[in-house]
Amino acid sequence: MGDLSVNSSIFSSRNGSDPPSVPPSMSIDKLLPALLECFGIILCGYVAGRTNIIPATHAKGLGSFVSKFALPALLFKNMVLLDFADVIWPFFFSILVAKVTVFFFVCVLTLLVADRESRFSKAGLFSIFATQSNDFALGFPIVEALYRNTHPEYLQYIYLVAPVSLMVLNPLGFAFCEVQRRRTGEPQQQSKLQVLGLVLLQVVKNPIVFMVVIGVISHFLLGQKIPAFMEEFVDGLANSFGGAALFYLGLTMVGQLKKLTRSTVVALILLITAKLLVMPLICRGMVEVLDCGSRSSMNHTSLSNYAFLYGVFPTAPSVAIYASHYNMELEVVTSGMVIGTFLSAPIMYVSAWLLTIPWMDSDPLASALQHVSFNISIISLFALVWSVAVMLLSRKFHRIPHIFTINLFVAQLLACVGMIAWNFMAEQDNFLGQVLTFTLLYGSLYSTYIWPGESFEFVFEKSLNITCSETSDSTPLNTTCQQCTSTSCLLVEEEQKVADRQNTDIQSTRHVLVCLLLTVSLLANLSSCLWWLFNKDPGRLYLELQFFCVVANFGQGLISFAFFGLDKHLIISPFKKRLVSLWQGWGQEVTGSAASEEIRLTCTQFLTYHKEQCVRDIAHKKRCGQSSTTEAFLGSDMVRWLQSVGLASDSGEALAYGWRLLEGGVIQHITLEHGFQDEALHYPTSHIPDGKGVTGNPAHLS
Repeated sequence: MGDLSVNSSIFSSRNGSDPPSVPPSMSIDKLLPALLECFGIILCGYVAGRTNIIPATHAKGLGSFVSKFALPALLFKNMVLLDFADVIWPFFFSILVAKVTVFFFVCVLTLLVADRESRFSKAGLFSIFATQSNDFALGFPIVEALYRNTHPEYLQYIYLVAPVSLMVLNPLGFAFCEVQRRRTGEPQQQSKLQVLGLVLLQVVKNPIVFMVVIGVISHFLLGQKIPAFMEEFVDGLANSFGGAALFYLGLTMVGQLKKLTRSTVVALILLITAKLLVMPLICRGMVEVLDCGSRSSMNHTSLSNYAFLYGVFPTAPSVAIYASHYNMELEVVTSGMVIGTFLSAPIMYVSAWLLTIPWMDSDPLASALQHVSFNISIISLFALVWSVAVMLLSRKFHRIPHIFTINLFVAQLLACVGMIAWNFMAEQDNFLGQVLTFTLLYGSLYSTYIWPGESFEFVFEKSLNITCSETSDSTPLNTTCQQCTSTSCLLVEEEQKVADRQNTDIQSTRHVLVCLLLTVSLLANLSSCLWWLFNKDPGRLYLELQFFCVVANFGQGLISFAFFGLDKHLIISPFKKRLVSLWQGWGQEVTGSAASEEIRLTCTQFLTYHKEQCVRDIAHKKRCGQSSTTEAFLGSDMVRWLQSVGLASDSGEALAYGWRLLEGGVIQHITLEHGFQDEALHYPTSHIPDGKGVTGNPAHLS
């Protein structure tokens, strides 16, 4: 971990020579605006889906337009205009070999370690996940920002490389999924020849593949020019792709992380590592090997850097569609798509910035590394102070495994303090002060990799034998529910047990994730030491690894804050209740009688036409006390029922419908502590009014 005693020698070869001063081949100053543009549009789509401005059913229509009209038109246009004379074919084949290598590596590894019941579906979908990049919606704007002014010919490789996954690798993954269908005994058993024909038919029917083939044929028939009568039409469809695709990507992210469970965490981390770390390294390595006869060393270096950045592009959202189609591994694929997309942004920016650094002098590099360490330590320090305060105020610190977690927080905090102190102490002629600061810094830093081991050991043992009685906030319940005469409602206790079980699973998942991420950081530091020890000339990748180690070592507080800094009961729930209260008050002021009329119509419709059927279908008698019962239904059952009878097209509309019933006084939670939610919460039927009107006294959250 030689990133603290910063000196210029680590950035030059051991014979003392510095890299040559050559101008960079990419416009790094335009990358940040491009990233902000892309992820800003993605965020707009996410907000639109999260607030149900655009329901999931409408999002499917936008997705169909993007994938079946806009993208095929874009591919057709660029395949016709493509100049094959400028293509450096060794680069193309390097990316092809890299994708095939990663595909088969993931496939074989999955077949070896996955359980026999689902190993073929996992092998197929995981291999597609690791190789199919979001080339057009997210990758193209990034490449355009970086290379438009320096290497505009690089843009056409996007259209050449992308069909490789669609026409060569994806069919292999689909074949594995079809094999899994046959092994699980699904109806309509088919022969191997029929399975092969079905897979090939799916490839041919894909509009993207079809238009690529048509575009290549038209390229030679039309003389590399689109006819004037159809040029405006093709341009109109092609130009609509960029914003619509990014907006749709944001829509598809809504609710995906809820599907993440403890059992899928390890597979998810390995897949993201394969896609965002292994793929770019192999892409760059293949270019270094296969493009050795490039026209110039400068162009060769530029191509290898471009290959590395291409490999960082996140997984395309279409992979989630494949998982949904086969109804296999949906939790891993959808969660991985969301996490990988947002992780790719800082990786792309930092990688592009670092790839321009080798042409700088060694002294500024040493200073840059020191400044990065100092700045990330300050940010991490604030995050850790917040996380420790949350842990203390929530009173979790005295329970296992949180007792290990708060020790980890303290060690991380001291490491940040040590780095900040070293930034000032290194310039002073104070040997004792430097020794003490160095001891504090390294002692704290190394301890951050010891405490997660204790936490992980406990979480692993507990995951083998989880009991519902052991809970991160349970307190004795002594409440009288609306329809119960007992002083301790059994239905409320049942809700608490379900919530505690979910909370236990979430806490275990968080601890496992933190341990695995810190393990990756530890391995990176070990690799850095071994790299410097055994390589006479470490090279540029060592420089990138050094910056990664700095961010990983002193940015641990950001990881801790992300997983433990926003306590549900202490921060999120009170903030959410306050926000809902303000939103309802503002909505009533703005919409006035219109909102009240919508609530009245919804409640009247439900009471007149659907109440009796709803009670028959989903309400059940349950014991709520030692000698008392009540008839109630679950909020999750109500959401599914509203969709099944056509009152809502998706879960978002069902939640909105249920909230209108709640505000109209038709339904209410058994203790009035919750609104209408798609969870295992009880809503008694005895509160539903008889007759065809509304009570006129909307139920409000306490």
